[in-house]
Amino acid sequence: MSTSVSPESPLRVAVVGAGPAGFYAAEQLFKNSDRSVRVDMFDRLPTPYGLVRAGVAPDHEKIRNVTRKFDATAQNPGFRFFGNVDIGTHISVEDLKDHYHMVVFTTGAQVDRRLGIEGEDLPNCHSATEFVAWYNGHPDYADLQFDLSQESVVVIGVGNVAVDVARILCRTPEELATTDIADYALDALRTSKVREVFMLGRRGPAQAAFTNPEIKELGELEAATPVVRADELVLDPLTQTSLEANPDRLTTKKLEILRGLAEVQDGRPKKLHIRFLVSPTRFIAGDNGQLEGVELVRNALVEGRGGRLSASATDEKELLPAGLAFKSVGYRGVPVPGVPFNDSWGVISNEKGRVVDEDGNVVQGVYAAGWIKRGATGVIGTNKACAAETVESMLEDLGAGAVAEPAADADSIEEVVRRSQPDVFTYDDWKQLDKLESERGQAQGRPRVKFTTREEMVEQVLKSIS
Repeated sequence: MSTSVSPESPLRVAVVGAGPAGFYAAEQLFKNSDRSVRVDMFDRLPTPYGLVRAGVAPDHEKIRNVTRKFDATAQNPGFRFFGNVDIGTHISVEDLKDHYHMVVFTTGAQVDRRLGIEGEDLPNCHSATEFVAWYNGHPDYADLQFDLSQESVVVIGVGNVAVDVARILCRTPEELATTDIADYALDALRTSKVREVFMLGRRGPAQAAFTNPEIKELGELEAATPVVRADELVLDPLTQTSLEANPDRLTTKKLEILRGLAEVQDGRPKKLHIRFLVSPTRFIAGDNGQLEGVELVRNALVEGRGGRLSASATDEKELLPAGLAFKSVGYRGVPVPGVPFNDSWGVISNEKGRVVDEDGNVVQGVYAAGWIKRGATGVIGTNKACAAETVESMLEDLGAGAVAEPAADADSIEEVVRRSQPDVFTYDDWKQLDKLESERGQAQGRPRVKFTTREEMVEQVLKSIS
């Protein structure tokens, strides 16, 4: 197929999603293509960086240093940012296909997976995503409220997000006051009555998904003592046999850290219970119709498909009193109108980043990277290799001439966007907002104080340039 790509007419790529996968894809395109490249990045939020801004816990500021690398990518002359633009609302996928040789979706995994048990939608039963986005100042979640008057809270899951939720609930206001946590969240946590947090894992300690630095940090909280039951740290025969046959240094270290936490005994006012081999079977409502407790079943590990150890329910049950619950049991992507989607896996259907239809045929010019491509696995850096694989597929297709031919002029996309979204955010607008947030934070001895509504962000930028 003929293509208009040439040194005089560069490869035009739209990246939908301004999180790590999107920036890593842009970086790889600029670095590895032997042709001139223009990358236009779109995001439904005015601000870039995705979960690095809205998902990384506020007390983990160092992790956000990765944005310096993203900023360096954004300084490339071939880069443009269209923030506050929602694909499907302000412009369509067809608009993108009309203006670009290639479109890459890096929209992440935006919603929590459900447990599918009784009482899951009771008042005070929330997804972890909602809470994390709320305390990070995400505009879509800033108006939520959480009943922090409850003394006992359950966090279902033992991944890093679950650990973040538990840790934030256990931090003192003084610890949080030096972070960039949203002001309204800090105010709410100042009056928190939470005294016990239960973090629940359905499998054993060796299978827990949290990383060692994350779990180690739970033993260093100023006002919360970790509580780990010795009987739940005893390895079952299947796990023991597996570790003996396949020694793993990180798992050994994880178990060592947990045994150390189990030995901690002190008088800190809060208790953070880390439980294993238990699963919720139903959420129980009190007389007021709100969450009052969680019924748990004791699990045993059995060998499943591929030798993987999975949890199997026993007849042993217990009732755990709790007035607030957060579910952190995995995430799934949201379909993009007009893009093939695998609903079972919660990802865009693809092969090595090339989007494929229901018959397995490649959809020319359309790609995916990050969580929307592979599912919600890995850490921020995992997206780099994932994006590199997708870009490799893109450049192979470019070399083979398998590139869509845009019908519209390269620069007309801005007119199309501004016609339906006058409040589009450029990267310069973001840099101005970033400067304002940092200045507000500096005045309080904090990294930044975030603006948390779209209206506020637009207003502040307009005011700064008027």
